[in-house]
Amino acid sequence: MSTTQPGWHEAAPSPFDPAGLTFTPVSRGLVKVRLITVLVWLGLPLVAVVVLAFVFPGWWWWIPIGVLGGLLAWLLWLVPRQVSAIGYAERDEDLLIRKGILFRQLTLVPYGRMQFVDVQAGPLDRWAKVAKVQLHTASAQTDASIPGLPPAEAARLRDRLTERGEARLAGL
Repeated sequence: MSTTQPGWHEAAPSPFDPAGLTFTPVSRGLVKVRLITVLVWLGLPLVAVVVLAFVFPGWWWWIPIGVLGGLLAWLLWLVPRQVSAIGYAERDEDLLIRKGILFRQLTLVPYGRMQFVDVQAGPLDRWAKVAKVQLHTASAQTDASIPGLPPAEAARLRDRLTERGEARLAGL
């Protein structure tokens, strides 16, 4: 058995967890924002269907009630797990952003490729005290975002990324 290749019983290194790198998690305030959004998009229709089921009785109302209720329960369980899977790490030459549970994603953005950095926060985000940092690069496919950052951290990260991006561009 080779020492460079893991055997069938050994775990291979994950491409989503680079060795020696610690990812910074996002704020739990993002859970509030996403759960409120879920409740608006699924909770309100569920309440409307339940009211209609009482006004116009029929056995078939249980089908949409069951579907909406099941989907709502699943998302209430899933959203906190999704938020806990989001993280970012700063290295000397690039920024790594990790997302996803079932469909995992690791985005690596070199500082020299960044064109500009946005900080965004809607009314619900501001209420939950979170913001999103949006990175724009020369390629539309590599634009990346980090949602759910505390506003102070979002401002610090924006300034740091802009500074590092300008330093890398100056060397070109």
